[in-house]
Amino acid sequence: MSAKLKKLSDLSKRGPHRVLEGDLGYTGLPGKVYTPAEGKSLPGIAFGHDWMKKVDDYHGTLRHLASWGIAVAAPDTETGFRPDHQGFAADLETSLQILAGVRLGNGNISVAPSKLGIVGHGMGGGAAVLAAVDNEKVKTVASVYPANVAPSAVEAARTLFIPGMVVGPGEDGDALFDPGNPAKLAYNWAGDVVYRAPKKGDQQSFSEDGMIKRVLGLGKSDRDLQETVRGLLVGYLLAVLDDDNTYAGYTDPDAAGSGVESLSGEKLAKAAGLTRDNAGFSLF
Repeated sequence: MSAKLKKLSDLSKRGPHRVLEGDLGYTGLPGKVYTPAEGKSLPGIAFGHDWMKKVDDYHGTLRHLASWGIAVAAPDTETGFRPDHQGFAADLETSLQILAGVRLGNGNISVAPSKLGIVGHGMGGGAAVLAAVDNEKVKTVASVYPANVAPSAVEAARTLFIPGMVVGPGEDGDALFDPGNPAKLAYNWAGDVVYRAPKKGDQQSFSEDGMIKRVLGLGKSDRDLQETVRGLLVGYLLAVLDDDNTYAGYTDPDAAGSGVESLSGEKLAKAAGLTRDNAGFSLF
């Protein structure tokens, strides 16, 4: 019998901690820091935005993570039309170093160097994978509707032996306009991986786009999807980084949850449009 994604509706709501916001720019790297108001040995993540997005487009999500006791550093770099994906991956790694290595708040907030992960959306989801390869500091990656990046994150996943979570379309998802192949990324993942497919979810709906961007067709922000993915992220990160057994089901590849489909094995292969192969080259 499959595990359940316990308390997903609760985790999708604001957590118990008051949240502090800070400027990552004082370290020389543009961006923002979100932390709970206090806490020692906290889990911490670097967060990567999507193409043509900024950190402010994820304000609610990043505050949400911090409200559940997860510190976040989000670089506001590579926001232009032709971003450097490898450079963005380097900025994510630098953000992690800052998060674990500098004094936060009034000295009553600390992040454990053994509890670090990287989360990203779209372009940031692909860059998160690149940043984690051969990086002993990174304990997990969560990639939300990852897009294609160069070098290929799908190929890089073959050498990623840490646990991961990929959020993407379900078996019946329409990938015609999808800028990546999340299922293939998950299928190639060398370590333990879970693949979650929220109902009616897609890559454009996760960022918190304002009215102007929606009118211009640069986003279509879906609050229900955002809340579901926030809950999935909190449960997964607390289970893996903070070793919280309450949310152990979030590491089960076949766990069931309201409005969330989990794909593994043959179903994941079908969604990816391939079977696992050992070829040394792939277009994506």
